[in-house]
Amino acid sequence: MKLKAPIFYVLAFFIAGALTVPGNAEEVDGIYYADSYIAGNIELRLTGAGLFRYWGFKAYTGALYLEDGASINDVLADKAKRIELEYFRPIKGKDFGPATDKSIARNVDTDTFNRLRPKIEYHNSLYVDVKPGDRYSLTYIPGRGTELALNGEPRGLIEGAEFAAAVFSIWIGTEPISSSFKDQILGDT
Repeated sequence: MKLKAPIFYVLAFFIAGALTVPGNAEEVDGIYYADSYIAGNIELRLTGAGLFRYWGFKAYTGALYLEDGASINDVLADKAKRIELEYFRPIKGKDFGPATDKSIARNVDTDTFNRLRPKIEYHNSLYVDVKPGDRYSLTYIPGRGTELALNGEPRGLIEGAEFAAAVFSIWIGTEPISSSFKDQILGDT
């Protein structure tokens, strides 16, 4: 069977379009992140993306988005931001809480941790089991709060800039979960 020229071109165009990645997307180990994200009415730009390994195993890839004009020097300031994490391995929802507590405690003083404790506990209660390919995101919008979403579906919202700084410090604080991952998502690699 011989394809007519117009049909051939339409099929070729469709196949080529299906195989391409959206413009300026960042790829990490086969996982793609868009170059920007709209949070409310604020455009966030991709700062960097990276791979996090735990005990040598690939755990997840991630990407950090910051408000236009935001400096990585004040990344924990009261400015819009977003982190996306796509998982390679299954993780039980109940396992996120202890890891979150430990990571936040390394990055804030005891008084701050105790003051934020109810918000941290609520945040931890939002986690559910993930399987490979699932993607959690945290998006902070000043005056609104930090939204936790799984695969684009909101799980809950936690108010306050202080909580946002604490939870984002897990990856970009002074004592991050991984210095290498921090450097990658801040675009310092």
